[in-house]
Amino acid sequence: MKLITEHTDDIQIITEEKEGKKSYFIEGVFMQSDIKNRNGRVYPNSVLVKEAMRYNKEFVEANRAMGELGHPEGPQLNLDRVSHIVKEMKIDGKNIWGRAKVMDTPYGKIVKNMIDEGVKFGVSSRGVGSLKTTKDGINEVQNDFNLAAVDIVADPSAPDAFVEGVMEGKEWALENGNWKQIERIRETIKRTPKINLDEAKLQAFNAFLRGL
Repeated sequence: MKLITEHTDDIQIITEEKEGKKSYFIEGVFMQSDIKNRNGRVYPNSVLVKEAMRYNKEFVEANRAMGELGHPEGPQLNLDRVSHIVKEMKIDGKNIWGRAKVMDTPYGKIVKNMIDEGVKFGVSSRGVGSLKTTKDGINEVQNDFNLAAVDIVADPSAPDAFVEGVMEGKEWALENGNWKQIERIRETIKRTPKINLDEAKLQAFNAFLRGL
């Protein structure tokens, strides 16, 4: 059994206002079956449907399908880093469609602030299972796959908005218990050659999230 994570950017950010209170939702395709993904893996439809139905019944319907902001290192849910909760999950052909509400937790507030600043997000499914390499060289996820959570992560366009929006006007940030000057990160990105710019921005974004 190994940790398996998959990223998708096919989501929408939706805000709803009721009685003066603003709510934030993320919805769209959370997972896909019978198609080779960017990690070279394929989830057979029967495997994904079975696990999505289990997760929906045991977690979504029980109102405990929480997820985190960023990339956790294991399948265990870290309650202190929870940012959202999945409210709906359904099968839509080969896709698993979902809708998550951003919570008013410390990390949920970070997500809300970033959305307000124009940062775009994707989602990442996180689970454990075994893989089998097919004769075509594709890693096929096996029937023992167990979905642990759906997390909020940066999509490819997020680093630009992060550097230009979230970092803008911020001189300091608390990272790993120490105050670190954001300006140094911005200067590092400015000095990065264009060919490596996207990677540098993504690393800065992820480093910031890990340090929160």
